[in-house]
This record gives sequence, structure tokens and C-alpha cells, in this order.
Amino acid sequence: MPYVTELFGDVSDVKFIGGRDITSSDLIGIDVLLVRSITKVDDVLLRQADKLKFVGTATIGTDHLDKTALDKRGIIWGSAPGCNAIAVAQYVLSALLNLSEGQGFSLTEKRVAIVGAGNIGKQLAKICRALSIEHFFYDPLVDSESIVGDFRSFDDVLDADIISVHVPITRDGDFATYKMFGACELARLKPSAILINSCRGDVIDNAALNRHLIDTPSFTSVMDVWQNEPNISHGLLINCDLVSSHIAGYSLEGKARGTFMLYQQWCKLAKIDCRKNLESLLPTPTVNSITLQKTITFKDIKQLVNMIYDIRDDDYLMRRFGKSAKGFDNLRKQYKVRRELSAITIGVIDDNDAILLNALGFNSFKV
Repeated sequence: MPYVTELFGDVSDVKFIGGRDITSSDLIGIDVLLVRSITKVDDVLLRQADKLKFVGTATIGTDHLDKTALDKRGIIWGSAPGCNAIAVAQYVLSALLNLSEGQGFSLTEKRVAIVGAGNIGKQLAKICRALSIEHFFYDPLVDSESIVGDFRSFDDVLDADIISVHVPITRDGDFATYKMFGACELARLKPSAILINSCRGDVIDNAALNRHLIDTPSFTSVMDVWQNEPNISHGLLINCDLVSSHIAGYSLEGKARGTFMLYQQWCKLAKIDCRKNLESLLPTPTVNSITLQKTITFKDIKQLVNMIYDIRDDDYLMRRFGKSAKGFDNLRKQYKVRRELSAITIGVIDDNDAILLNALGFNSFKV
């Protein structure tokens, strides 16, 4: 969690503890607890929290927070919805660009199902529109009239060429997402379909997916999140096409937004002036500007995206170091500094190219 000291250091004493190492006694005398998704904040952890006023998770999801336990103790909690939406959408973009080149297909000939019309889903739809990729949403829990886009049924999802999943974990109700893609659903997908999961591991039955990959060699899977993290399925790791260690949203900008959103929430709760701003925290990249001398092609877009973020780098590291629980966690703790596409400014010779690159997330202008 970057920039905690820079943001909170002026108003508090900051103490760092490993996300899986924290115990109840560590919360004695603590006013604020900041976590990410690997830390389960429940009755057990809160047992000795004698001064805790605020728990903030620098993540979109909040299923690791026991809200009942927090509310019972009068502890205010907050999260960072949308903080890593751009990073996750760009993770999916890198996956699709590399798969399309590696497998020899055109993205403009594919139909993408975006499962979940929240912050991430809308960012991915923006990318699809920019690249003229046919796409639609599936999200029965949102008001489709309030969001620009085509909403379709789950049967349409199962008939799509590419499925990218961006939903929280829910276990109850008519549209529970726990094991949304089990053996029956996987069997109904096209043998050549691509399934991408960068939200929660339990959305896909990992054992069923592994069997499906073995039985259907033409099926493609991209997995960033896994059941039973950090003790993941080695067989599934081997059989997936692209893999990573729950880092889809781990851009420096996304992490900084998450921390900054918690800083804003704490300042409001503590009635402290927010004296910091997000832009001042981010460093200038070593290469932050380039100029293209010709109109842009799909191949150029892939090269530009991979210059900022190439999913194949994370795939290599995951296969080499991510098999053990310790290795999986270390890949997350020691993750490289990864920037979003906005970190680079691109000069182009065509107005339409500038519009396209800006829609993808770059800063672009006509020279």
C-alpha cells in the first residue's frame, strides 16, 4: 500500500505489519487500521481493539471485512471503489492483445461479454468501443437504463467469444456469483471461448475449469484470481494460458488512488483538512513522451500497451514463483512498479489516432 506515510504521516504515527501477520494484540491502542484484501477483519482480529475508530481497505471489494462485527463495535469502515478500475481494464486489454497475436485472431471479429457493469466493466467497455470490438454487459442487479451500453442475458454470456468477469462474491439470492461458472456453465461455452477472471477466485469453480481445460484444448483461460489463495491449484496454473498472482489492479496509480481515498475518508471523519493531492505523489516515468511518425495499427497499439504493461511478464513470474503459498504472496508484496497507460504522452500525426489512444487511456495529441 504505497504513500501511507506521505499521506497519513503528518496526522499520525504509522506502523507497518504484514497483511497475513497481523494479530488482535497489534490493534491495542490503534485508532486507524488500513488493509488490503488478504487481511480478514473479523471478531477474532478485533477482539483487543480498544481505540479503533476507522478501518479502511484500499480495495474495491469488501468481502474480507466483517461489517457486522465492525458495526457492533461502532467502528466506521470504508473502501476504495473504482480505485483500480483502470488498471484491471488495462490488464484485460494486454491479455486480449497478446492472445489475439499469439492465436492469430482479430479482436474485431469477436464478441465480448462483460460480466459486471460496475467501475471496471465500464472501463473495459470504453476500451472495447475505442477498438471497435463488439461487446455487451451482463448485470441483472444494476439499472441498465442508467448505463450506456447493451445489456443481455446470461445465455448470451455463455454464447460469447470472450468473457471477462468483474463481479463481487455473493453467495445468496437469485444472482449469486459464487461459482457462477461451474461445470455446467463451462460445458455450454464455445470450445474456442476465452474466459478471463480478474475479480474473485470463487466466481469460477477452479476444479471444474481445470477439467474443462484438459477436455477442451482449444479453450483459453486467463486467471489472475484463484480459489483458496495463496494455496492455489497447481494443475490449473499449468493448464491456464495466462496467469498472475491477483495483481490485475496493482498499478501504482491504482494503489495510490486507494490509499488517497482512505486518507480523504479519515480526514473527513477526524475533521482534518485534506492538505495532500494525488498528483503530487506520483513520480515522473523515465520515458514519459514519444512521437509516432505514421498512422497507428493494431500491432502498434499492442506494442505501446506492452511497453507500459505486458501481462506475459507476470505470467512468467507466476509460473516460476507462484506455486507455493509463500511464493504467491511474495509476488504480490514485491510487485514491480507498474504504471497505467496515462503515464506516457504520445504524439501522433492523425486526429483519429489521438482520439483512439486517449480512449484507451494514453495521453495523446496531434503533432
